Amino acid sequence: MKSRLRVTDHRRVMPITINTDKLYDTDLTDAAWALIGPMLPAARRGGRPRTTNIRAVLNAIFYLQQARRQAGRTACPSVVIMDGQSVKTTERGGIRGFDAHKRVKGRKRHILVDTFGLLIACRVEPADISDRRAAALLLGGLGALFPNIRTVIADAGHQSRKLARHLLQQDGWKLQIVKRRQRAFKITGLTWIVERSFAWLGRNRRLSKDYEYSVQTSETLIDIAATRLILNRLASA
Repeated sequence: MKSRLRVTDHRRVMPITINTDKLYDTDLTDAAWALIGPMLPAARRGGRPRTTNIRAVLNAIFYLQQARRQAGRTACPSVVIMDGQSVKTTERGGIRGFDAHKRVKGRKRHILVDTFGLLIACRVEPADISDRRAAALLLGGLGALFPNIRTVIADAGHQSRKLARHLLQQDGWKLQIVKRRQRAFKITGLTWIVERSFAWLGRNRRLSKDYEYSVQTSETLIDIAATRLILNRLASA
């Protein structure tokens, strides 16, 4: 299938726009784009105008779902797992907080993965944010992008009747809480999968701490590390 490329070069007043035909099954439909588009941040004022087609970027991200198909699964998962990880920050500054439970001053990375441990979404917040609040922010707006999700698995830190009710009413998702067994350090249920994903991300030196001033930059680096992981898996198959 050939694609049409139309470039409108009004460099002084508007960004370059690129329109393409739907090339892959994972590409966003117009209806899906109408739902998610307004949730994405607008270009900052000043400087050079944005020239990147954000919809094309999302299509490229969703194209990586072929890693699931390669493993004999559907592109969209039905079960996902989420967790948070507190990491120290540096003297560079930026927003941060103190996780009294882990005794870490810095930020907390919250990720959502499928049962293969592949990243679906991530969010970086100050370390003192509650897991329940972070979960609501992490999962918000994902229903339109991942319509087949039915169950969200998390540990006891995410237990909340309000969150469970909200997910069920908004997206029809069931929040399943897995508690650690007493007198044992063994991670029960499927939560070990997300712990392994954190370990994979930790192999990147840039993610050994949070070195960034902006949490948006931190999230981008997590996305890049996860994308490289998926690409390596596809290339080695």
